[in-house]
Amino acid sequence: MKLKPDIGIGAANPFILASGILDANGYTIKRILENGAGAAVTKSIGSEERKGFDPPVIYSDGRSVINAIGLSNPGIENYGQEIKIATSSGKPVIGSIFGQTPEEFAMLAEKMQAYGASAVELNLSCPHVKGYGTEIGSDPELVSAIVSAVKSRINIPVYAKLSPNTSDMLGQAIAAGKADGYVLINTIKAMKIDINTGKAVLSNIYGGLSGKSIKPVGIRYVYEVKKETGKTIIGVGGINNFEDALEYIMAGASAVQIGSAISQAGIGIFANLTKELESYMEANSIDNIEELVGVAIE
Repeated sequence: MKLKPDIGIGAANPFILASGILDANGYTIKRILENGAGAAVTKSIGSEERKGFDPPVIYSDGRSVINAIGLSNPGIENYGQEIKIATSSGKPVIGSIFGQTPEEFAMLAEKMQAYGASAVELNLSCPHVKGYGTEIGSDPELVSAIVSAVKSRINIPVYAKLSPNTSDMLGQAIAAGKADGYVLINTIKAMKIDINTGKAVLSNIYGGLSGKSIKPVGIRYVYEVKKETGKTIIGVGGINNFEDALEYIMAGASAVQIGSAISQAGIGIFANLTKELESYMEANSIDNIEELVGVAIE
């Protein structure tokens, strides 16, 4: 029985730690990898240390989360040791990076490769920081130039993480077509108001919505982009159990990332999902996970 997803990094199973969740510290990433995750994505790392927004930066109702962390990170020069610690697990680590120009993205990608990352994830979709993320990802020419620059400088897989906050997801995908695949989706721009104070609960007013609420949106985009492009996709958004993961896979994802669900299920969720996948495949006489990828596409 083959559980390894065809995503170019040698992950033992298709269940990956999503960026921004318990991934600031190399030892924490290593522990999650050693407890069943097939791979892990780092927090998004930029050229320089960045503080991010002042608290409060997270709101949760137990079902979904709105966050506006503000791309806080230690900067690429200070993150190499964390990558090395994480990769000492023997499992793949994907380096998430953000920037403003093709040259900046290419430099960050080179650093990630030098530190031992198995792939890079281009954050073209953060919804709440001016000058980065969605603002970059909404410019097709810039996206194309970024992907081209990164691909010309490294020899590990490049995945473009695209935004649901623009009017043309497929256009984004086409612009990023030189990437080895896509990560779909990032959070949806959202806000929450405290009716007792009449003010937004987050210091940045707006944040990115994740959790159960966004799963149908993620499924739709994975299906659409897979059907139109045929490229490799890693699905993310609202995956809380095996049924959610299988739905993404059937829509066209070769692997899935787990984020908000960890707050409820703990890091054991990765091992549990793998066991459930094995049981499902055995019960349905499926020898290779790739047999399930995109079966819902008509």
